[in-house]
Amino acid sequence: MFSLLLYFNLRQISFENSVSISTRSWDTVWKGTLDRLLASKFSVIAQDVNKVEVSFKKLYNPKNRGDLPLNVDKRYVVLRGSSGFYSYGIFEHLKGWTYLNMEEARIAFKLNKSLFHFMAIADDRQRLMPTEEDHANGQKLAYVEAVKLKNPSSPKFEGEVDDKYQYSDEMRNIKVHGWISDKPHMGFWVISPSYEYCNGGPLKQDLTSHVGPTSLAIFFSKHYAGPELQVTLRNGEAWTKVFGPVFFYVNSDSSKDHSILWKDAKRQMNEETKKWPYDFPASPEYLHANQRGSVSGQLLVHDWYINKNAFPAKSAYIGLANRGDVGSWQTDSKGYQFWTQTDKFGNFKINNVRPGIYGLYSWVPGVLGEYKYPSNVAIKPDLGKIIFEAIRNGPTLWEIGFPDRSAAEFFIPDPLPGFENHLYTNTTDRFRQYGLWDRYNDLYPKGDLIYKVGVSDFRKDWFFAHAIRKNKDNSFSPTTWQILFNLKNVNNKGTYHLHIALASAAYAHLQVWINTPSKPRPWFDSSKIGNSNAIARHGIHGLYTLFNIEFPGTQLHVGENIIYLKQASIDTPFNGFMYDYIRLEGPSRR
Repeated sequence: MFSLLLYFNLRQISFENSVSISTRSWDTVWKGTLDRLLASKFSVIAQDVNKVEVSFKKLYNPKNRGDLPLNVDKRYVVLRGSSGFYSYGIFEHLKGWTYLNMEEARIAFKLNKSLFHFMAIADDRQRLMPTEEDHANGQKLAYVEAVKLKNPSSPKFEGEVDDKYQYSDEMRNIKVHGWISDKPHMGFWVISPSYEYCNGGPLKQDLTSHVGPTSLAIFFSKHYAGPELQVTLRNGEAWTKVFGPVFFYVNSDSSKDHSILWKDAKRQMNEETKKWPYDFPASPEYLHANQRGSVSGQLLVHDWYINKNAFPAKSAYIGLANRGDVGSWQTDSKGYQFWTQTDKFGNFKINNVRPGIYGLYSWVPGVLGEYKYPSNVAIKPDLGKIIFEAIRNGPTLWEIGFPDRSAAEFFIPDPLPGFENHLYTNTTDRFRQYGLWDRYNDLYPKGDLIYKVGVSDFRKDWFFAHAIRKNKDNSFSPTTWQILFNLKNVNNKGTYHLHIALASAAYAHLQVWINTPSKPRPWFDSSKIGNSNAIARHGIHGLYTLFNIEFPGTQLHVGENIIYLKQASIDTPFNGFMYDYIRLEGPSRR
């Protein structure tokens, strides 16, 4: 392995054999501009034979009107025998300071482009990458990040599409990613042993590594969500938060086998995860294991239609986040979040929780909606049995999809020929291909989607995104999907419930009619919702939204009925929804 020497201006990381990797270090975006968080104060925090920890502080100057109203203490730690270094930061906004709105914060590395050409972000997401120059010379597509490669440095890239958002992932999966150099054979890896300090919870999607060669450690952003996930501090609000530590790992060997370096990076990631929370950070704001606690219990689901008795919530995500309403965790950026999954009996234990008062939240694959514990939660050994009363108003008459906050189970088309990224050919991640929203026109050239309950198969017949129609003059038109279903009997005095769970909404507008499409006013109107941009950025979900629509039986009749779903907003090519799950329930029989 190479010995790592860290020069503390952090403009360059150098190895003892003069191999170098350049970096841009920490930055944030506020008022629409990038701030490099340049430090004005340097100090050595700790130094002995086993550890060096240094601090670069950026201090807010209220007299400077253009200064970011934030103190930022950027820490760097090198441990004896460690092939890499750690970095973490403490952000501080003192009481009484001016309004602040930050869009994102991250550590960004721009690696040596003459060395690093192979990128790895998962076992099945690895490839030789085009160069930054290939990207700059490519044909710009529907948005600036996406290009079709023209005359690239390697003929194998000719005609491919490349876009940094094709390499995004969910926070629960962003544990290790990076780049490999052929000569010398070495890897540079970003290892994130925890996402407790990141925003939006375990399903929040964000960037990893991409053309540059670039590698990122993102702490918060509005990607795949919108401005709801910005850090907004109003009315002199005080706020302090620790981001990281993240480990930047370097490995090497004498072989030419990239899989050896990748496997070693995963091994190191597992070691770092076991050591979390770390015992070496010197900042009192970073809490060590003996300053943290745990919360445990058993989560059960009660849905009388499935089982009269409560049953274990298997593989449910359950976590602690800032106090708020049901589902508020997915838009929280200020606080810490601590998540785990239940076992097959619904048992859970959330470890390494910072002291505080939290909301306890959960969702269960296969169960509509989400759960919030009725009272706030402090660290305590055991909450005992918790019952999630699932959304259930009546028997299921029909359903489309599977409730898991994603549109992955629906039909995802192949990209147009000549617009592929070959990394995603014949994989489960085919939704990451470019331009799939435009395939709706190709598949439904003469009319919109019609789904027949009992005949159609949502895996083949339900397009993954409710997109808009592009006309020959390049204008756009709304699209109206139809769900056809037969009823043998109708309770005119009863109340029916239509549950529509959205996996994502991008500048969209949902209108629902029940058997009466000619009426000028729909039965349900969402108004304009969503800023996720997940359709354009190759995400299969964004922010989760649930609509529970009730209507009287007089809206239905014996025989064929039709529910009309209209996506009415046509501002951009990317307007639309991704559905998670739709269910129609009859009147209650209880």
